[in-house]
Amino acid sequence: MDAWDSQNSYGQPQQQTGYLRPKPPRLRVDAARLWAGGAMTAVIAALTAVVGVLLVRGVLDVPLFAPKGDGAMGDASTGLLAAGAAVAALAGTALLHLLIVATRQPGPIFVCIVVLATVVMVLLPFTTSLPIDAKIGSAAVCLAVGIAIGSLLSATGRSSVRRSPY
Repeated sequence: MDAWDSQNSYGQPQQQTGYLRPKPPRLRVDAARLWAGGAMTAVIAALTAVVGVLLVRGVLDVPLFAPKGDGAMGDASTGLLAAGAAVAALAGTALLHLLIVATRQPGPIFVCIVVLATVVMVLLPFTTSLPIDAKIGSAAVCLAVGIAIGSLLSATGRSSVRRSPY
């Protein structure tokens, strides 16, 4: 029997080494699909922040990110929050792309990073001197944005990865 007679699970010859162990497939990323999903996630994250501010400030009448006199949409801080959410989604897309290219199991690592970053953002309002209702409202908006980014980018990452034996 020739050393190259056996084949691995991909139908390619494999040299005999006493046991058969196919080389694990590499992950290949469809960058266009990943970044298109990342861009859509950025838009959704920004809109989630705006909806959260409208709900907490407009409906619940909690002075979130600005004094009550600034109305339901608040001041420039609402725009900054929405822009920050969009930037966070794009940064998450870049991180996910790096993890797909550089690690064997990017999914669990990405989820851990997103969860920890979300927890940090949720806890930050509780380190301020805001009233408790503003702390809870701010934390809820941050949690909603973190969940949107994490869930959408995780799904986008899964759909943009292909396994390749080469």
